[in-house]
Amino acid sequence: MGAAGVYALLRIGQAVLVRDADPALVIYSEHAGYFWRAWTAGYAGGAIAFVAWLCARRDPRALARGLAVAVPVAAVLAAAQGLLVP
Repeated sequence: MGAAGVYALLRIGQAVLVRDADPALVIYSEHAGYFWRAWTAGYAGGAIAFVAWLCARRDPRALARGLAVAVPVAAVLAAAQGLLVP
């Protein structure tokens, strides 16, 4: 859930702020945007999971309330990314 939300934010931010080169004009590129976004989102998701684990040890009910909010937010972000910047 954390990685999915971070990926959607990265993709939307990159599409809005940075224009990629036209793939038809580029013969070879050593930069694969999808893989960089996926690795960055996975790294951030791992950090979010660690913080969630620390919170679960302290107060599991508060974590459950936070997850009840975070799941729909991540779903909306993923849907927005899929619809607006596929």
